[in-house]
Amino acid sequence: MKTTIDIGSNIFEAAKRLAREENTTFRDLVEEGLELVLEQRSARRKIQIKPVTFRGRGLTAEYRDASWSKIRGEV
Repeated sequence: MKTTIDIGSNIFEAAKRLAREENTTFRDLVEEGLELVLEQRSARRKIQIKPVTFRGRGLTAEYRDASWSKIRGEV
């Protein structure tokens, strides 16, 4: 697929230079870079935090119907 992108001239020149040094194309470098960014961002979304649970019967009677501000104030 063909598309047009605007990038800074310094990035373009550095990429063209690297492509020549590595005997590859600018297009291949762009595709590789986009693949890396997509993988990294996709990996960030997959992080799941396990809930922290405690054995027991929950809050004591003193705090069972208390507001969060009262509970936080006891810390």
